[in-house]
Amino acid sequence: MNDEHDTRLADLEARVAELERRAAERPRPPDTAPAAATGDAFFALDALREHATGRGGVVFAGLVRDGEGASAESALEWQQGLPVERLAELDWSQCAAALDALGHPVRLSLLHAVWSGTRTVAELSELSGFGTTGQIYHHVHQLSAAGWLTTIRRGHYAVPPERVIPLLTVLLAAGGASRSAP
Repeated sequence: MNDEHDTRLADLEARVAELERRAAERPRPPDTAPAAATGDAFFALDALREHATGRGGVVFAGLVRDGEGASAESALEWQQGLPVERLAELDWSQCAAALDALGHPVRLSLLHAVWSGTRTVAELSELSGFGTTGQIYHHVHQLSAAGWLTTIRRGHYAVPPERVIPLLTVLLAAGGASRSAP
């Protein structure tokens, strides 16, 4: 059984190496670069057009680095998508709790603070605009129940890595990029 796996793995490695070699040898028209590097705002949509079947698809993706010049290993990468047909079949009301948790300005501000490094209710209560400790716990409970926050250890909270890009996508979809900062 081990020999079979070794043989299959070697075959896959050879196939990947061949694909990489072909991609590297593929001639490129002069003065072209990958769409993202040229500033093509629709590079994701162009790729979706090539790959979507049926009625189409919806995809969101993101890359969040820890800081300026951060290594690729520390980056958070996420992509999720579904065909339109599958989205049409979903019970949209099942999304209400997750969306409702984001529907309060204080909860969004709490999420922003936690994502930015504030980890405990005590630290949050030192910041202005969050209300009393009891109110903060109420909001933290709502966000945790909806999966937007997780407990990393007793009394310490974080936005789960698998929810960062979806959260930023919801903010973008809600018009976050078109609004000016206060």
